[in-house]
Amino acid sequence: MDPKIIWFVVWTGVLAAMLFYPVSKLVWVLSVRRMEKKLNRKLDDGQINGQLQRARFVSFFLCIMFAALFNYNVFGIGGPK
Repeated sequence: MDPKIIWFVVWTGVLAAMLFYPVSKLVWVLSVRRMEKKLNRKLDDGQINGQLQRARFVSFFLCIMFAALFNYNVFGIGGPK
């Protein structure tokens, strides 16, 4: 296996892990604010926890996608050699 591919996978995982917490918090805050504005009231704890789970789910895929595209560009995989 090409060492470039191994480094790509490792660094994609590291970058995605580092981005997960701040991205999930950002998505969560935006989601809660949007829902509070839509309902025109404060959310209860159950709704807030539901939005947190949803934000984590969305952030997981978002972080992996961004990290993979970023590292694809950095490592130049698939480009001219």
